[in-house]
Amino acid sequence: MNEADWLAGRFEENRSHLQAVAYRMLGSLSEADDAVQETWLRLNRSDTSDVENLSGWLTTVVARVCLDMLRSRASRREEPLGDPLPDLVGHQSGTAVDPEDEALLADSVGMALLVVLGTLKPAERVAFVLHDMFAVPFEEVAAIIGRSPAAARQLASRARRRVQGADAVASGNQSRQRDIVDAFLSASRSGDFEALLVLLDPDVVVRADQSVVRMGAPAEVAGAAAVAGTFSGRARATRPALLSGIPGAVWTERGELRMVFSFTIVDGTITGIDMIADPDRIGELDVVY
Repeated sequence: MNEADWLAGRFEENRSHLQAVAYRMLGSLSEADDAVQETWLRLNRSDTSDVENLSGWLTTVVARVCLDMLRSRASRREEPLGDPLPDLVGHQSGTAVDPEDEALLADSVGMALLVVLGTLKPAERVAFVLHDMFAVPFEEVAAIIGRSPAAARQLASRARRRVQGADAVASGNQSRQRDIVDAFLSASRSGDFEALLVLLDPDVVVRADQSVVRMGAPAEVAGAAAVAGTFSGRARATRPALLSGIPGAVWTERGELRMVFSFTIVDGTITGIDMIADPDRIGELDVVY
């Protein structure tokens, strides 16, 4: 086996962990995929002959990629996209984490993270995700975010308090999100263009994964009018569902789940919709009709 094949194999061994880290930081499946792909490209461009812990090195790289993406998003004054799913939890290679503890952690922060997604600053989120979810020492976190270990600890603590405070309002927030998704599906089925515009943020973006694109859908549709036109009079076979506890929608054909629709909702309007048809990605979700 040559070095390229060996590196590819090691990367695949760490892919699910890197996806979990990126997803928790970015809150978007599509953006997490982009971050993991960029990590692979950087691995191919780097000399890792002296790297003793490749898993730790990859975690550092994907964290820095995510930090750059978060900072770029903040500089454009965009609302974070995403749909945090409680089951995507991994751990730092070499760290002993009990699977039951991971599941409990996921359940406790899934909805809370959805609530505070738009409030955490980039460095706060990176510090919180790496330390609290993946047990990365503050010394390593500090090197990634360019702060001292004490500052990294303070950032994680601040983010933790916000998550804990948001947990108290998560239940009511979920109910409101479900109402918005139901209203969107109803307006889509009836072809009520004006009602769709009311529910959509002016800068809403719909993103489709490659499996959806192969079905004939565009990879991206942006703007309330364009998105309303795309969905108006459609979604007749789409039904509401919980996607790992988060309100969303699904499309089934002859009893088979073919596509899921993940909604990003900020301040009562839909800012993003992810259309996902890849069987592996759908398989990661706990879908309840």
